[in-house]
Amino acid sequence: MEDPRLKSRLRVQAMLREAQARGVVGTVLRRGDADAGSLVLILRGREGLRLFTEAQDQTGRKGWLAGANGAWVDQAAADAYQARRVDIDPDCWVVEFEAETLPFTARVLP
Repeated sequence: MEDPRLKSRLRVQAMLREAQARGVVGTVLRRGDADAGSLVLILRGREGLRLFTEAQDQTGRKGWLAGANGAWVDQAAADAYQARRVDIDPDCWVVEFEAETLPFTARVLP
């Protein structure tokens, strides 16, 4: 049996509120399915953009996996990454934060 999952819309709202409480601006760039859409996060920092998607490790624990091997990328590379993710999951959300690190409590997978 699968663990109950919080609706995507509520998860996005919670991330945005926690980021705002920490003084970080967050923006929804693409709205996905309110109930079950996956999430793509973009961090906009001084060195460019970093990308994250939801994932699970071998033990089944959920967290965030850095895209592009964790490297900072330019806007064109971030746009291409988003387009690939939307092709895979048309219901996905894309959320951007003006931050160097994830501005909410999160587990980053190795």
